[in-house]
Amino acid sequence: MSIKVLTRNMHVPRLQDIEVYESLGGYQALHKALTECKPVDVMDMVKRSGLRGRGGAGFPTGMKWGFVPKNSGSPVYLCVNADESEPGTFKDRLIIDKDPHQLIEGAIISAYALDCHSAFIFIRGEFFRGAGVLNRAVEEAYAKGYLGRNILGSGYDLDLVVHRGAGAYICGEETALLESLEGKRGLPRLKPPFPAVVGLYGCPTVINNVETLANVPHIVNNGPEWYAGIGVERNTGTRLFAVSGHVRKRGVYEFPMGIPLRELIYDHCGGMRDGRALKAIVPGGSSVPVLTADQVDVRLDFDSVAKAGSMLGSAGVIVMDDSTCMVRAIARIAKFYAEESCGQCTQCREGTEWMYQILKRIEDGKGRRGELEVLLDICKNMIARTICPLSDAAAMPVESYIRKFYDEFDAHIREQRCTLS
Repeated sequence: MSIKVLTRNMHVPRLQDIEVYESLGGYQALHKALTECKPVDVMDMVKRSGLRGRGGAGFPTGMKWGFVPKNSGSPVYLCVNADESEPGTFKDRLIIDKDPHQLIEGAIISAYALDCHSAFIFIRGEFFRGAGVLNRAVEEAYAKGYLGRNILGSGYDLDLVVHRGAGAYICGEETALLESLEGKRGLPRLKPPFPAVVGLYGCPTVINNVETLANVPHIVNNGPEWYAGIGVERNTGTRLFAVSGHVRKRGVYEFPMGIPLRELIYDHCGGMRDGRALKAIVPGGSSVPVLTADQVDVRLDFDSVAKAGSMLGSAGVIVMDDSTCMVRAIARIAKFYAEESCGQCTQCREGTEWMYQILKRIEDGKGRRGELEVLLDICKNMIARTICPLSDAAAMPVESYIRKFYDEFDAHIREQRCTLS
């Protein structure tokens, strides 16, 4: 089934202009939410829709909102996580650049549901163009009365600020994002307490991904039952898949959750380039375990991919053909995590660098017997032992590449060279 929700208007010229967005039904969901619904009604819609977070973990969005304490006496904040820095992932950038008002409308409705009056869009520092597009769109929304005081005569007030990060992968982690937004170094916080209780400036805070919030206007307009009818059980709605690598047609594709990986690669992305054979697939951005070619029939939803031993994560699908050196591929990924570790936790600070050094040595034809076992032991001591998941994100891919392509790694060490060249 082909259905477009978030990308249905992406072909329309000047969609970034608020008048064009309005002509296509934009901000009707906001009007409906403010005039026909109480905040609790909007929250209930999102819960019944089954919407799960599109940033990585796939936590139910409505449930996350429900953790915010009622009548705490402190302001509630909403932070939009637009710090899309996961290698292989570029779907949030598409929404920001092409259809910014869809995100802004979703953020306003979500803030209303949370009784939030100050919201922030934390955007990756390198997204110069996207930050400009969002700032212009926010100004247009203020001018039209969709932001500011007494929005649409409802009595509801909301201010929305676009904040550019300083360019650090770690700030995609929600508590590091909060630290950076407060003007401090982006170091993840210990949890609990969780941001829903103690977040920005010590107040209750919800952090949601760009793609997650862009779904909210469609849920309000069409109803939670409509949204829940798309996709598969416990994995409702559509998903944006950012496909890169050795396929003929790379890009962002929108399909209902649960589409088979084989269908995505061969029917929609044109198959493998140059007629080569499929070797490996990363289904959810560089931080998740790799899948082998014989796992290509997995369905792309959170639960099916988890059952296959990986994670859907950010849905950044990286496809590799049989010309790919898996040692070189994972060494490059390991270098990224070694450079991006914030250094707060010993296991991550030291482990990421150790892994990269050993993998680079193996790639260069200087590997030693027993080093694969050393790498696996390092991975074991990095997973689930640190403040934030970056250590896991670095170790899980290394472990999976070695276990699933052990013979290729072993050949590099035995023959002191890449056996594919």
